[in-house]
Amino acid sequence: MAEDKGKRDSIGMSMKGGRTNNGFVQNEDILETDPDPGSPEDSPQHNAVDIFGPAEPDLKDVRPYAGMPKEVLFRFSGQARYRVPREILFWLTVASVLVLTGATIGIIAISPKCLDWWQAGPMYRIYPRSFKDSDKDGNGDLKGIQDKLDYITTLNIKTVWITSFYKSSLKDFRHGVEDFREIDPIFGTMKNFENLVAAIHDKGLKLIIDFIPNHTSDKHAWFQWSRNRTGKYTDYYIWHDCTRANGKTIPPNNWLSVYGNSSWHFDEVRNQCYFHQFTKEQPDLNFRNPDVQEEIKEIIQFWLSKGVDGFSFDAVQFLLEAKHLRDEAQVNKNQIPDTVTHYSELYHDFTTTQVGMHDIVRSFRQTMDQYSREPGRYRFMGIEAHGENIAKTMMYYGLPFIQEADFPFNSYLGKLDMPSGNSVFEVITSWMENMPEGKWPNWMTGGPDNDRLTSRLGKQYVNIMNMLVFTLPGTPITYYGEEIGMRNILATNLNETYDVDTLLSKSPMQWDNSSNAGFSEGNHTWLPTSSDYHTVNVDVQKTQPRSALKLYQELSLLHANELLLSRGWFCYLRNDNHSVVYTRELDGIDRVFLMVLNFGELSPLNLKEMISDIPTRVRIRLSTNSAYKGREVDTHAITLDKGEGLILEYNTRNLLHHQTAFQDRCFVSNRACYSSVLNILYSLC
Repeated sequence: MAEDKGKRDSIGMSMKGGRTNNGFVQNEDILETDPDPGSPEDSPQHNAVDIFGPAEPDLKDVRPYAGMPKEVLFRFSGQARYRVPREILFWLTVASVLVLTGATIGIIAISPKCLDWWQAGPMYRIYPRSFKDSDKDGNGDLKGIQDKLDYITTLNIKTVWITSFYKSSLKDFRHGVEDFREIDPIFGTMKNFENLVAAIHDKGLKLIIDFIPNHTSDKHAWFQWSRNRTGKYTDYYIWHDCTRANGKTIPPNNWLSVYGNSSWHFDEVRNQCYFHQFTKEQPDLNFRNPDVQEEIKEIIQFWLSKGVDGFSFDAVQFLLEAKHLRDEAQVNKNQIPDTVTHYSELYHDFTTTQVGMHDIVRSFRQTMDQYSREPGRYRFMGIEAHGENIAKTMMYYGLPFIQEADFPFNSYLGKLDMPSGNSVFEVITSWMENMPEGKWPNWMTGGPDNDRLTSRLGKQYVNIMNMLVFTLPGTPITYYGEEIGMRNILATNLNETYDVDTLLSKSPMQWDNSSNAGFSEGNHTWLPTSSDYHTVNVDVQKTQPRSALKLYQELSLLHANELLLSRGWFCYLRNDNHSVVYTRELDGIDRVFLMVLNFGELSPLNLKEMISDIPTRVRIRLSTNSAYKGREVDTHAITLDKGEGLILEYNTRNLLHHQTAFQDRCFVSNRACYSSVLNILYSLC
């Protein structure tokens, strides 16, 4: 016992002594003194090192404390009661990390591709000269657009699309560009543009702009150098010898301009003819020249570096012409060749969509991809393919492994001039049935080169067409003023000389009932305002519960908040001369939206005949007549007036796209299913 006690005393001294306590003092009241060199404490048998000799010390009555020597601490940590919990915690941590890693990989593997910004919400197309004048000169400008961004956000818009604002000598400011790197002074300065880009991004919006690479203005420096055969610019345009006699030009062939008459024009400086697909003031660039392609690439890079989020490339089908100069075939072979002057009188096999044209478009895509590497900074690419048939239009989506445009703009609804259920149905199905698998559709009802919707179809169709584009799958695109039902102006006293017919749909935006419709505080406007601006304007419709603007805002909000509309299947049920009926549905959601749109005369419908398990009474989620919102209708007999549309909502687990009878009538772009338990979308369904 005495010996054991001595050991414990030695352990206690070694733990408490100044030499082995590593700076921790257990009792500050006891002064530390130097031991006597001759004392027993200094002898080897009492040194702290001795306690870890061959004999295992008894730590049964010793408690861990701060400052314990690591040698003793190691003895404690090796005991089972400390070691086992530590090992359990370690392996639990490892298992948790593995489970979380596996779950993360699994969720990523089964998750569908997220919608990008150009898919997630509507686009709003602005003709800048007509949107808002900020400097009282009667012309809309970039600063005016910036001043109205708050209004644009009230429409739940995601992308602002601004048409051409480049320096141009043509009064229409779209097609004849003098300098692709300069803002036309009528719209402001480059600083104004940079401020607009920053303001758009501050609002959480994106910006795309027009770009027409096919031609320039004849005032462009490149053309002036080319006509004088200056260096590399000699072949920047398409020049050919032609005969000039008695003031009359005999062109190299019968190729025609889009606007009629020969597409060749004699230049007295160069003493040759140059080729122009449009007006003679718009000479075509020679895209078979690598230097031209490099110039266009640098222009794209210039605007992307300014913060632009994407482009709409226009007139790309005209980028290349056949190298030979053979005449194009006449539509009417019996017509006298000298009388063939209209563009529609020829088949344009040698001047549009030539071999290699899509390679050039893909090079635009590759340039933009270089600026799409940062997260959230994908650069959008759209193509305006005016006049192309549906098969050629679909080619702009690209090939399965070669991306081209994100989508070609769908302007077919904007060409309808006789509304009917059948014609609307044909536009919808022709796009959906021909679109490559996995691609994304889009819908637009108007544009700067089309008559406005109200003037084409009639005022009663404004709401139903807006309801159509917001409930179809894909991206809805709105031309400024369509949200309030603006119409064309009358073609009288227009102080413009360029393609007057296209100016009718470009009248100033109607903001209020003040002078110039609130568009400008100046004494005049570049185009007259429409005569109905006192009643058809933003301020008036903001306060009217049944206005076109109010319905537009409700539709855009529904589109933003409902997975059924942004990700769901589209299944069409019926069409006739009067109506179109279709559903939007999504696996995992037991609700269905049923759209009933009537484009013809008063027409009764029996929905029970179309969908056997539809409830007898269903709720109206939205209607073109706001008085019906929230009501219920009898599905045995629904009667709609001309131009009236309903979004009905009902619950079901028997989705149409799972039924054999409807499988050929259902389409989806990016397939996804919804889990209400995890509140996520997944693709394995």
